[in-house]
Amino acid sequence: MELNMGSVDRIVRAIVGAVLLLVVFLGPLGVTAQWILGIIGVVMLGTAAVGFCPAYLPLGIRTCPKTGEGKREE
Repeated sequence: MELNMGSVDRIVRAIVGAVLLLVVFLGPLGVTAQWILGIIGVVMLGTAAVGFCPAYLPLGIRTCPKTGEGKREE
């Protein structure tokens, strides 16, 4: 799988995802808001862990440098 997220992008996503999950578990939200923010938080943490964002493909976005971090060994 080819990575399309750089280090800064991954760190920001991990922090935002963790904050969203904290808000879900500690904040006074309704059930619908908790589900929505929880799903967004989990997706952000997942994409940060993997280094690949499927939403970037159709938009042609790539925050990872073309050399060096380009491919993950499987």
